[in-house]
Amino acid sequence: MPKTARNYRDGLQYAVALVVIVLLNIIGTQVFFRLDLTEDQRYTLNPATETLLEEMDRPVLVDIYLEGEFPAGFARLQKAIREKLDEFRVYAGDNVQYRFVDPNAIADAKERAAFYRELQEKGVIPTNLVDREGAGRSEKVIWPGAIVRVGDREEPVIFLQGDQRASNASPEARLNQSVEGVEYRLASAIQRATLTQRRKIGLIRKHGELDDYETYSLTQDLQRIYDVQKVDLDQQVSLEGFDAIIVAKPDSAFSEPDKFKIDQFVVNGGRALFFVDPLAIELDSIGPDGTVAFPLELNLLDLFFKWGVRINPDLIQDLNAAYIPMFVGYMGDQPQMRPMPWWFFPLANQFADHPITKNLDAVYLRFVSTIDTVKADGITKTPLMFTSQYSRIRPSPARVNFNEARLQPQREQFQAGPQAVAYLLEGRFQSLYTNRLSPVTVKTFEFREQNEPSQVLIVSDGDLPRNEVNRDRTDAFPLGFDRVSGLTFSNRDFIMNALEYMLDEDGVVLARNKEIALRPLDAPRIEQERVQWQLLNLVAPLALLVLFGVGRYFWRKRKYERKAPTLTQA
Repeated sequence: MPKTARNYRDGLQYAVALVVIVLLNIIGTQVFFRLDLTEDQRYTLNPATETLLEEMDRPVLVDIYLEGEFPAGFARLQKAIREKLDEFRVYAGDNVQYRFVDPNAIADAKERAAFYRELQEKGVIPTNLVDREGAGRSEKVIWPGAIVRVGDREEPVIFLQGDQRASNASPEARLNQSVEGVEYRLASAIQRATLTQRRKIGLIRKHGELDDYETYSLTQDLQRIYDVQKVDLDQQVSLEGFDAIIVAKPDSAFSEPDKFKIDQFVVNGGRALFFVDPLAIELDSIGPDGTVAFPLELNLLDLFFKWGVRINPDLIQDLNAAYIPMFVGYMGDQPQMRPMPWWFFPLANQFADHPITKNLDAVYLRFVSTIDTVKADGITKTPLMFTSQYSRIRPSPARVNFNEARLQPQREQFQAGPQAVAYLLEGRFQSLYTNRLSPVTVKTFEFREQNEPSQVLIVSDGDLPRNEVNRDRTDAFPLGFDRVSGLTFSNRDFIMNALEYMLDEDGVVLARNKEIALRPLDAPRIEQERVQWQLLNLVAPLALLVLFGVGRYFWRKRKYERKAPTLTQA
């Protein structure tokens, strides 16, 4: 090919390549797309999160207090937070700003302590890291949390979450669960901080439900996110205006007009959470000779049956149980108390694969019963929580005696397997009062047999939302806190997750389903093959570079020897 033609062809190729590059850059500025090639899609946001970020019209500032020097696991969590916020900025632009702050960097001890108190008051919880170096031991406080600010509104974020049972076996597993939850916790906090209208929650009263002291902790948590109001059904024409209602441990029967109002509330799309005991039994009602638990008439069972579940009049005993203090004798003239497992107080630690129970720790239950399902057209029934496989069912009337805590369990009696104690019902609910006379004599609102889709949570334990109080009933403990063991169980998280799932029309809560596979290295093999891998990492790149250089040398030599012109003598 003549030299001029070859130069023209090369110039044309360069010009075409330049035009293509410019066009691709122009298209790239107009059309946004990203490719996530990871197996677990760890860099892909939930569609609801993307929508939330794209529709933001106010700037959000996120202060993350996980800064400083800490172990590799927390460094991975910090990196995940930074990467997730960078992803947020792709969709929200400058409306999302963040900064990492080290609370331990404050030099003055008093100022640092005051800042610690301020963070805790705002809901950021610290954790202690213990470092052991030789015979020495040092502790360091770190703050795996953040504050999301929108104008004058602030929402705390707690990143260190997950199943405590997993952390007992592997701290890496719990940190991995925390990494999985970064998107949900940040997006949920942003969603709450940018809400212009808060949801309204009604706490049903006047049927012997838990009182203000016993629901103090739950009410405080609810009021941080929702508008909470106590509801006397006798004084309410209807439950219209409420987004959800909570019925917590009633001990007397609902009247037909009250039940009718709840029925119509659910039929018209209202959410309802029921925590009920089918048997009448309390710990302080057990005398020296024990007591007997009899069925409790609440006049709700036919409503539940219509919705597709039946709470059975029985009690579940579980070998995986909480402890109660028991008198075991005297030392001198001092009575001695010892914690004993109380099989009537199961620790539920088996859950469905569902956003409500994702990475949830054990839930503390008291005098819980079994739940069965029955046919209900159009209703999806999801069992959320189970007792352990070492369960036993005691039908009513069930005798309850403290002396059982002193006995060695006979495992052959605890073979009932996991028992469902909580169900989520979803769908279009059919009214219990279809083809029946309305119990409301005055026509106050339009009766509907079936209308909007809704959700109902039914738990066969009225004590799940109850916090413990001190003897003089002047102070309440956090919900889920057990004074005997000193542990805090996930009762609060279960209720708050359920409400957030049931009221989240945008679907941000579905980000809780994200799973990131944990692929730990084989530590013994690493130690055994350390030298081989070090040599491979050091020598292999150099060897490949040398081979490439030698190969390229001979390739160029052969190429240009073949093209070299042959001199001929005239």
